[in-house]
Amino acid sequence: MKKINKNLTSFSDHLDKQYGKRGTAAREKYEEGFEAFKLGVMLQELRKEQGMTQEQLAEKCGTTKTYISRIENDASDIRLSTLMRIIREGFGGHLILSVSA
Repeated sequence: MKKINKNLTSFSDHLDKQYGKRGTAAREKYEEGFEAFKLGVMLQELRKEQGMTQEQLAEKCGTTKTYISRIENDASDIRLSTLMRIIREGFGGHLILSVSA
């Protein structure tokens, strides 16, 4: 018979404790930052899948290696128009957005 460790906390419970429930200012700030982080990781994965360096991607879409690095490392907000240009010109793709309430 397995013992259940009652000291374990779910990730959701941890976030609630650390940042507050969804809808609170601190939690919304965390969630927004996490989405920016995910976007940077997605762009980095796309770039690597296509065998490009940050410099090559930057050259293809008319920006700088430093800016690509800042986006990938969550140190910069990115404008929608810039994101669309990176996807279109840098990766040859199309950006599809989804909104959930």
